[in-house]
Amino acid sequence: MTSAELTALAAIEEGKYAQAFPSFGPERRGAPVMAFVRVGEEPIVTREKVYEPDIVIVLDPTLLKIVNVEAGLKPGGMVILNTAKSPEEVRKDTGIKAKLACVDASKIAMETMRVPITNTTMLGALVKVSGIIQMSGLQGPIKHRFGPIAEKNINACNRAFEETTVVEG
Repeated sequence: MTSAELTALAAIEEGKYAQAFPSFGPERRGAPVMAFVRVGEEPIVTREKVYEPDIVIVLDPTLLKIVNVEAGLKPGGMVILNTAKSPEEVRKDTGIKAKLACVDASKIAMETMRVPITNTTMLGALVKVSGIIQMSGLQGPIKHRFGPIAEKNINACNRAFEETTVVEG
């Protein structure tokens, strides 16, 4: 949810329209959670779940074993994955056919922030591959949200931007 919220705030800071919201099912505590973001140049009037995303970001690579992350993905869509594997290895192991961006966000978070929290780290990958928001637009929302630890989050985000690898679908 934090990643979705920061993405929406960055888009708004850049003069776009945005909304972010979570989707909590009847699952138990600790179960996977989905969050959605819409960004556009015009006001967004719909409030429904996103059924056909342009991009799916997967913070926990173990989800690939239990969730079809390509379900509903628009043609030409992209999966951004936190993994130590190369995109080619991921494609071989999972069968993902979409455009694929991989970054070892867990490693970056541990080395940069000393915690295994990948939400802001993965935003660096999103910025690199999507053009939805700019790195400069993220700085304000990250500083506001994280205060004294904002710089570590920004550094992790910048490093993920540099280290993300992309292969076409």
